[in-house]
Amino acid sequence: MSLLPQIILAEKYGMRLNMDQLAVELGVKKTTLYNQVSAARCPVKTYVEGGQRWADVRDLAEHFDNMRAQAA
Repeated sequence: MSLLPQIILAEKYGMRLNMDQLAVELGVKKTTLYNQVSAARCPVKTYVEGGQRWADVRDLAEHFDNMRAQAA
């Protein structure tokens, strides 16, 4: 996995993203993202902590790396 996407995302958001931020990075509406999570089709792993759902920047960076590999 490439470190550059991780560094860029971590610099922008910290080590985790809330659902609003994740939706922006994935280019989908927040409601669409929640529907994907509910249907277990979200391309990025999420978790609940303190009553909020989060995604780790490393998982999002890995998703971007996988998308790039598929496109090549």
